[in-house]
This record gives sequence, structure tokens and C-alpha cells, in this order.
Amino acid sequence: MVQPLRSKRDSSPSGAPVPGRAWLMLTLATIGFAVNFWAWALLSPLGPRFKDSLGLSSFEQSLLVAVPVVVGSLGRIPVGALTDRFGGRVMFPIVSATTIVPVLHLGLAGHSSLAALLVGGFFLGIGGTAFAVGVPLVNAWFPPERRGLAIGVFGAGMGGTAISALTTVRLVDANSMASPFLITAAVLAVYAVAAALLLRDAPGRTVPTEPLVRRLAATARLGITWQASALYAVAFGGYVAFSVYLPTYLKTGYGLTQADAANRMAGFVLLAVAMRPVGGWLSDRMGPVRVLTGSLAVVVAGAVVQSFTPALAPVGTIAFLSMAAALGAGSGATFALVALLTPANQVGSVTGVVGAAGGLGGFLPPLVMGSLYGAYGTYAAGLVLLAIVAASALAYTLTGVRSAVHGDDRAPRAALGRRHRTARTTV
Repeated sequence: MVQPLRSKRDSSPSGAPVPGRAWLMLTLATIGFAVNFWAWALLSPLGPRFKDSLGLSSFEQSLLVAVPVVVGSLGRIPVGALTDRFGGRVMFPIVSATTIVPVLHLGLAGHSSLAALLVGGFFLGIGGTAFAVGVPLVNAWFPPERRGLAIGVFGAGMGGTAISALTTVRLVDANSMASPFLITAAVLAVYAVAAALLLRDAPGRTVPTEPLVRRLAATARLGITWQASALYAVAFGGYVAFSVYLPTYLKTGYGLTQADAANRMAGFVLLAVAMRPVGGWLSDRMGPVRVLTGSLAVVVAGAVVQSFTPALAPVGTIAFLSMAAALGAGSGATFALVALLTPANQVGSVTGVVGAAGGLGGFLPPLVMGSLYGAYGTYAAGLVLLAIVAASALAYTLTGVRSAVHGDDRAPRAALGRRHRTARTTV
């Protein structure tokens, strides 16, 4: 039987009971993540509509949906470090309430020009930083052998992008352009109040006392920071890229209607969301390296198949859904790796950097895909690039990451052996 991997960063006994309050905090954090990601993804389903109404080029449309991604990604670095210092109880209400401002701007006045959309999209990126608040909050509430599952469940909050995909276009068609933005702003306000009243940090949470810059410098010296960043840039970056660009890809490449493309994108997102906690759960049992290996292999195969632009039914659909499942599981496994190897008082800072890498991994592909399609009239080259990048990440997982995990696992055993030998010589 494969035993759960345990971190040397925490001495909690295996099988330690999880208090009921921990599950409540996980639920609240997951809801907050979903609501903020719903706001973060509001522009993506409307990209084709803005392209038609404002006469945007393929690159301008890609830039419009990518700006919130890159701002939300880079913003995770300071927000993660601030969460280490002030806790999720403080940061979740602040992030949620602040995101209301750009949502209202876009709904009421900021959708009449590309410049106004880009300004609103820039500040909409604040919603994307919620990920760096939730991971350290959840991590502190759960023992090491449950963290893969817990953070995977929290990560399922990325399904907020599916809410946006399923509702935004319908609300605009049924009512007005302002409708989805006003509704999202109201939900954000309700959550910000609920989080301020109900959310709590774990008892005994380690609070760093060093200045922010020094803590970020210490984070940069950790090997897990860059190992997980490289993997998350592929796994979560791939998910983000597809979630923001898939409607455009399906409409342009297969001639689907905007509504049909948005529905199919929502299916992709929902499967990836469902597989994220599965990836964390499997990582608790067989180790994150094995889960990442299988996930990245599936992404390579799916990208190669789709580069030939097969018929959407059934081959194209199978390729996309396989990649969705693999990217979701790989994202969950990456943060199981973070929980396994990161010191407790640096989880927020590491999460911020890793989350930034994942978001930036989703920023470039839409721009690349739009540019390649504009130049060559096909998306094949972009999908081949995805296969190459995923294959490189697979090779790195089997070499550098595996060595790091095994080295981390051997260190406590070696120390235990030294203690036993010392004990025998003193008897």
C-alpha cells in the first residue's frame, strides 16, 4: 500500500483529527475564491462581442482578456506576503470589497472603448489575487496528510470562471451590458461582509515579523518556489489560457456561435475544477510527482492531437476534455507539492509567487495564439508549442522535482537514524 507523504515542515501526527471549524473555513474560503474568480473572468465571455462592436483586431481582443490575468497574477506576490502577515481573515474581505470598484466601472461606464475596458480590466485583476489569500488560510487549518485534498477543494473555487462563462452572455442578451457586472458586484459585497464576520485564521498561526522585502527574498531562495512555479505555469497557466481564449478559438476555428462556444468552455472549466481536488487527493496518497507525471503526459498527447484540428465531435472534444482533466489534476498536485515542502510561515509568500507564475503562464498563450492565427490563419503552431512546453515540464518533474521530493523525504530519516545511533552509544 502506498503511504501518504508527510512534510518535514510539520510535526503533526498522522491521522490527526480535523476540527469541524476547519471545514467551515475551507467552505468560506472556497466560496470567496469562486466569487472573486467569477469577477476576474467577466471580460472573457464578452471578448468576441467587444471585438465585433468596437472593431478590435485579434491581438487587441487577446490583450483585453489577458490584462486581468497578468495583473491578478503579479498581484498575488504582495498579496500572498501580506496574507502571511495579516491573515486571511483580514485580506479576504479587503480583496473582495476592492474588486467591486472595477466591476461597477466596467458595467456602468467602462465598456464603450478599448481604453476604458483595459483600465477596468487592469483593476479587475485584483480579484485574481484571492487565490494567494486562500491557500495559506486553508493550509494552516489542516494537518499535513490532509492538505493536498483541502487545498485541492479550495482550488475548485476556480470554477468561478465557469459561472462567468455560463451567465455573462445570457444576462447581457436578456437584459443589458450592465447586468452581469451589477450582479457580480452585489455578490462580492455580500461575501465581503460575510467574510469579515465569519472567517477566522487558524489558532496558533505562525506570524512572520520580518519586513516584506526580506520575506520575499527568503521565499526566492527556496527551491520549492521555483520548482512549483515552473509546473504551475504549465498546469494552471494552461487552464487559464483555455478558459479565456477557448470561446474565441472555437468560434474562429470551428465556426461555433458565441453562446455555443461559451457553453463548451464552461464544460472545459467544470471538468478541470472537478479534477483539481482529485489531483490533491491522489497526491496525498501516491505523491505529487506521480500525479504530475501522468497529468503532463496527457496534456502532451491532447495538444498534439488537437494541433491537427480534428473534427470537434468526437476527437476534438475528447482531446480538450482530456487536457481539462489533466490540467486540473496537475494544478491540485502542484499545490500538494507546495504544502509538502514549504515552511509553515512562508506558505503565503510561496503561494503568491507560484500563483503569479501560473497566471502569467495563462497570459502569454492567448497573445501567442492570436498573433499566430493572424499571421498564418491556423492555431496548429500554438498547440504544438503547448505540447513542447508540457513535455519539458514532464521531463523536469521526472528529474529535478523528483530529486527534491526524495531528498526532502530522506533528510528526516537520516536525522532519525543519527538519533538512534547516538542513543545506542550512550546506553
